[in-house]
Amino acid sequence: MKVDTLLHARWIIPVEPKKVIYNNHSIAIQDTRIIDILPTAQCQTKYQGDTEHNLDQHALIPGLINAHTHLAMTLFRGIADDLHLMEWLQKHIWPLEQKWMGEAFVRDGTNLGIAEMIRSGTTCFNDMYFFPEITAHQAIHHGVRASIGLILIDFPTAWAENAEQYIEKGLDLHEQLRHEPLISTPFAPHAPYTVSDETLRKIKALADELENPIHMHLHEIKHEVEQATKQTGKRPLQRLIDLGLISPAFIGVHMTQITDNEIQNYADFGAHIVHCPESNLKLASGFCPVAKYLDAGINVALGTDGAASNNDLDMMGEMRTAALLGKAVADNASAIPADMALRMATLNGAKALGLDQNIGSLKKGKFADLVAIDLNELETQPLFNPLSHIVYSTSRHQVTDVWVAGKQLLKRRKLTTFDTQELRETIKTWQARLSEN
Repeated sequence: MKVDTLLHARWIIPVEPKKVIYNNHSIAIQDTRIIDILPTAQCQTKYQGDTEHNLDQHALIPGLINAHTHLAMTLFRGIADDLHLMEWLQKHIWPLEQKWMGEAFVRDGTNLGIAEMIRSGTTCFNDMYFFPEITAHQAIHHGVRASIGLILIDFPTAWAENAEQYIEKGLDLHEQLRHEPLISTPFAPHAPYTVSDETLRKIKALADELENPIHMHLHEIKHEVEQATKQTGKRPLQRLIDLGLISPAFIGVHMTQITDNEIQNYADFGAHIVHCPESNLKLASGFCPVAKYLDAGINVALGTDGAASNNDLDMMGEMRTAALLGKAVADNASAIPADMALRMATLNGAKALGLDQNIGSLKKGKFADLVAIDLNELETQPLFNPLSHIVYSTSRHQVTDVWVAGKQLLKRRKLTTFDTQELRETIKTWQARLSEN
């Protein structure tokens, strides 16, 4: 049987079923999707591929899913380091955005972020930023899968003047993109402290009508929770519960400041959490009690946050940090084992975004979003367990090949949709502009 692509790998780690590793297996791809996973010896007699890749030193994993980022902010990488969150935002990031944020900034920052993510094995990202139409356009152009947040905030920016205009423009974009196979469009109200009750009620009604997820920062730092309690008499989570936002369609980002009762309450609603360990550590935002969340049955995904606060978009590194930090916070070396860290970076992210029927694991019928990792480097020798090595030992520079819906976006470490020299020159221009401040 003729197929589009055959991938012959030393190991395939499908994520589903749990902890399974297929040795010397192949994946057959036809019309954007996986049609078979089988031993390579059988594959060679059953299929003929228009394109074949022999990956005899590689592990194939599902494409990584960056479940929370602000992609255009990649241009702010390293511009205001070693500061607390509110000082970082109020004295540095927001003034810079006020001066520079626009279509060109978002386009070029998004391009840099997409290039970095592809080179580190990310095939899908969930974004929250201004000019989302530009981010969507660049994602489509480069063939990467994206969840484009319909940003909403209660103060004017270069993209919209007020809540009504944010909602209007967001709905228009949702309509424009609803037939794009690589794009979804959740609502993305920024945070409880920047969006009013009235606006959140509107978003809740629209999300129910359109069956859209809601993606929002929540309980990120202690000061946020204390101020909200003082001003409203409620902790932010309780306020959102009272407004009806917390549901299986809700994605709460960060969630470092939480009580045991709130954990159980959140679990009962079936809502999701995106853990951003490196950003939280760098901004001293607090520790996300991931083991408690998982024990309560909450789906926990991983995100990098923006490169302005991380300072990278490396989901390979994020997995390792999440696994190690989760053990320390739980005081339990068995908490967040390697297979769970990989699951958080793949299938759990897909579940949070409502995409798990199509991506997040390697199964027949799912889209061929895959990553090949060379495990023959000295840094990953000797090799006893490829899954463990991917989480604890492997660098993003060992990602050699990436496919999204069967289209190869990274080929032997070379990006297939970018002129990298042109991108470097563009970023140098932005560096000069931003250095003027």
